[in-house]
Amino acid sequence: MTDLEAIQLTNELLAEEFELELDQMKPEALFKEDLELDSLDAVDMVIVLEQAFNFKIKKDEAFKKIRSLGNLHDFVLDKKNEHPTAVSNT
Repeated sequence: MTDLEAIQLTNELLAEEFELELDQMKPEALFKEDLELDSLDAVDMVIVLEQAFNFKIKKDEAFKKIRSLGNLHDFVLDKKNEHPTAVSNT
């Protein structure tokens, strides 16, 4: 999976899970202010991403610092590159 495919999949998963429009999925979009997602949504986000990408997020301190979609894209790409054998289940 390329980096672009990983970003697109992340956007599609979040749009579907949280009933967002794909045009809202811009790197500068802030989860709380722009996408109206809260800490409970972050738990769901972890589950969705872990299932899709086959890597663990739960105990990763870097995840707690994510505030925007662009931050999340960077996080997912870093995890994907750390675990090149992780394959999408979707």
